[in-house]
Amino acid sequence: MPEREVTEHLKLIADISEVTALLAESPDLQGFLDRAVVMVADHLDAAVCSIYLYDDKSRQLTLSATRGLTPDAVGRIQLDIGEGLVGKALKELRPICVGHASQSPHYRFFPGAGEEKYDTFLAVPIRKGIEKVGVLVAQRDEKHHFTHAEVMAMQALTAQLATAIETVRALRQVAQPAAPPPEEPEELFVRGRSASPGYALAKSVIFARRPVERILKQNQQSGEGVGTAADLERSLKATTRQLEELQVGLGEKLPEVASLIFESHMMMLKDRTFMGQMLDSIGEGLPASRAVAEVAGKYIAKFEASEHNYMQEKARDVEDLALRLLSNLSETGDAGETDWSGRIVIVRELLPSDILKITLEEVAGIIQVSGGLTSHISILVRSLDIPMVIADDMRLMNVPDGESVLLDADVGNVYINPSEAVLTTFHERERVRETVATQQSRMAEQTSMKDGQAVKLLANINLLSELDLALALKAEGVGLYRTEFPFLIRQALPSEDEQYAVYSRLLDRMHDHDVTIRTLDAGGDKVLAYFDDAGEPNPALGLRSTRFTLRHREIFDQQLRAILRAGANVATLRVMFPMIASLDEFVEARKRVVECVNELREETGHEFQMPKVGMMVELPAVLELIDDFAEAADFFSIGTNDFIQYMLAVDRTNDRVAEYYCPHHPSVLRGLKRISEAAIRHDIDCSVCGEMAHDTRYVPFFLGIGIRRLSIDPHYLPEVQACVETWSAETAGAYADSLLAKSSSKEIGSLLV
Repeated sequence: MPEREVTEHLKLIADISEVTALLAESPDLQGFLDRAVVMVADHLDAAVCSIYLYDDKSRQLTLSATRGLTPDAVGRIQLDIGEGLVGKALKELRPICVGHASQSPHYRFFPGAGEEKYDTFLAVPIRKGIEKVGVLVAQRDEKHHFTHAEVMAMQALTAQLATAIETVRALRQVAQPAAPPPEEPEELFVRGRSASPGYALAKSVIFARRPVERILKQNQQSGEGVGTAADLERSLKATTRQLEELQVGLGEKLPEVASLIFESHMMMLKDRTFMGQMLDSIGEGLPASRAVAEVAGKYIAKFEASEHNYMQEKARDVEDLALRLLSNLSETGDAGETDWSGRIVIVRELLPSDILKITLEEVAGIIQVSGGLTSHISILVRSLDIPMVIADDMRLMNVPDGESVLLDADVGNVYINPSEAVLTTFHERERVRETVATQQSRMAEQTSMKDGQAVKLLANINLLSELDLALALKAEGVGLYRTEFPFLIRQALPSEDEQYAVYSRLLDRMHDHDVTIRTLDAGGDKVLAYFDDAGEPNPALGLRSTRFTLRHREIFDQQLRAILRAGANVATLRVMFPMIASLDEFVEARKRVVECVNELREETGHEFQMPKVGMMVELPAVLELIDDFAEAADFFSIGTNDFIQYMLAVDRTNDRVAEYYCPHHPSVLRGLKRISEAAIRHDIDCSVCGEMAHDTRYVPFFLGIGIRRLSIDPHYLPEVQACVETWSAETAGAYADSLLAKSSSKEIGSLLV
């Protein structure tokens, strides 16, 4: 096809109004599909155009509309996902374009379809978000191959058609008569990936947010309504009491954020304007339920119209509060809350506020049905010791409530209605786990290598609730306390006093042990709602971590003052800055510590000790100046997660490039050795606090390059101690040398123990 004509086709395809008109003109669902294939065939000058729709229950593609194939092929041709060129396009979620389809090993021939003479083949998957919708196929005779521009045109078109076709597909599935219930529950196995380790065997429950808009609309339109001004006052008191009880319950689990979560709710209940408008409406003759719904609806609309996410988030607070008020106005007092207690929750998307809600319900586990999870939510779930798996399989959202679910979050497996054989294996593993749990109490007070050299095992702490396990397992201090959560969970900055209360509890619990507090590591995937209006195109390389705090001195100084006040009489306090890229940054950040110490001395008249001040080593830029940094810093802590990510230019949260995220890449290992050697030369501590630190394949390597401090999540302490005790400095050194001598990741991988 001439380039001018291709350009014209692209222009036509980009006109979404044509799709809208197609929907409007189609008399029924099949009519829309039939018109869609004609439209695509005309635009691409294709002899054949077909739409295959995907059923996620049967995991099959069915030919649902065609122009060019025989009409009786519609509904008759079915393919499993991955079967044929059509199934392959959907399984791999990429266009398949071949000039001689019949010669492909993946080609699947259907007699009687009439496609023999159309050997030039293009299949483009149709998807909406993570949902697989179907495949759009175009075919021509073998003399007229599809160009790159035409492939792009098909991709653009499927993006426009996806929403409409998904609607058609969903309506068709709903319209199909329900199959009779099976005599036995259907067994389903899904392989996902672990976000938080552990096991759980419990009943399922789908996490669905309450239909707030519909509930409010019903109350606004209700001609009857319920409640007087006195009823609203009673509802207000009941709601306040409920929120206070929730806050107390949450405080036992998450003291860092307990006072922050329901702060906005409480403020609204006390706001005379907000509640006053409801009482005024009642005074004008409206029933209380309508008054609550109408006033809440106005506030929700205003907040949602804001361009700032943190203002939009306030709309969710109004929704939650309005539903509580309406619930307490009703006779039943039913808030519409789901009982998640002891259940395995299946959820499409997980927000920090969701975690906090279900935490109070003592859930058994979580399955998130989507491809991504922000690192701070993952850390939060692990800190709360909730087994969690991420599984990109929409069939899980169709699991009825109350089904038996076995969650093996150690490896990422999900079993719906598991067989007796699977359950037997599970119960045996649980028995073994209990045995291991009893052995944990036998951990040595101090960790030593085979030759007697001491190795300090420290704990990474995300929430104060983890301190109990860390102390029970004899952690010799806190090597990394992440301070982000009070900043991330709420919609406004925590005050200096609120932070002081958290840091004081941390230091009090750890007594004379070393405690390393990392300053705010915001940015990247840890977005502060009240600072998200920057619109950075690449947040991982943007204004984050120490760059952010040095730009916002008032935030930095408040946090430093809170840390220093909490550690005024603590000799073991250490302060650490994340993501340092230059000596200038480190010097400037350290200067802020000195100035805050001097300010506090002047304000209080008391002596404040200057804590040890160190830095995270995470960026390749540090390597060439490592000796200069070792002279300036009191200690190093290697954050291997980001060190690998930035060294190899691989997003560690992106499944598409997961194979390139290689901890044993030779450049990574040699870089780690350089850091350790510089610390040894300048006689400063150097610890490792990333995920490599608890991986027993790499622990001997760290010992071999001179690392004697490892900071890990508390539940890994027994395993790492056992590993350390089997190595001497000599054997670990030889092992490290053997890895460092190789220039190939594959060769190094074959040597890992």
